[in-house]
Amino acid sequence: MKILLTGGTGFVGKGIVSRLAQDGHDLVCLVRPGSEEKLSTVNAEKGSLSLLPGDLFDPASLERAAAGCDAVIHLVGIIRENRKAGISFERIHVSGTRHVVEAAKKAGVSRFIQMSALGARANAASPYHQSKYAAELIVKESGIPYTIFQPSVIFGPGDEFVNMLAELVRLPLTPVIGSGQYRLQPVARETVAEVFTQALTCEAAVNQTFEVGGPEQLTYLQILDSIGEALGRRVRKLFIPLAVMKPVINVMERFPFFPITNAQLTMLLEENICQDEKRLYSTFHVPAIRFAEGIRSYLR
Repeated sequence: MKILLTGGTGFVGKGIVSRLAQDGHDLVCLVRPGSEEKLSTVNAEKGSLSLLPGDLFDPASLERAAAGCDAVIHLVGIIRENRKAGISFERIHVSGTRHVVEAAKKAGVSRFIQMSALGARANAASPYHQSKYAAELIVKESGIPYTIFQPSVIFGPGDEFVNMLAELVRLPLTPVIGSGQYRLQPVARETVAEVFTQALTCEAAVNQTFEVGGPEQLTYLQILDSIGEALGRRVRKLFIPLAVMKPVINVMERFPFFPITNAQLTMLLEENICQDEKRLYSTFHVPAIRFAEGIRSYLR
């Protein structure tokens, strides 16, 4: 199968590209100039891997990349806005998805696989989830047979989330916003790559949306403790009340080095867990990798 991927050079994308290459697919990755080397280690001996320069807002490059493709896997997303640089949830998630869908329709692709996010819904509290839901509607209304995946936080070698928390755990005191009892359902990149690959040919996945989570719902405190165990460290926690933290975030979120924004805090506090993760595992043959087991393979 010939497949166009957007976002193939990202953390999740590299895992999906590698998994697709194992099955011998012919892959076309739309890449921004200068980022080609991020896919230099992919072994595509069983199929082919073409890197085409372009972006979501260059219709000509999108149409060239989609030409002759059987399917599109759209992964591009951001977790943080930089409006001064023209990077917003609305532009990247909504307008970007619309452009990819238009190119896919012109190319006559027969399957569209969309990376959304767990918690995407109408009237969501965070602008991130609102934009992801708007993108889902564009895909659903395209007329192309689709599958939409809504992952919780994804972990694996080279991830940002676990590695950032590992740096906090290495501090003498690890800051915790609020109670730390809010839950997440971390899922391994290996699992995500597998369901994206299987969705290309799984008839039960056509025109369906799936929550994607691991086998455990873990509190933030449990996640920190698991990371501490993997590093062989005791996690000494410093609890910071929301009333103290929110004003700080209001001032500091404009700076890229500050680790959290108001949108991210909103999503963290409302939790990020599946309502029915069993549906994913009953539809696809995928590993249910426990968080503590998965992170031990790459945290040092």
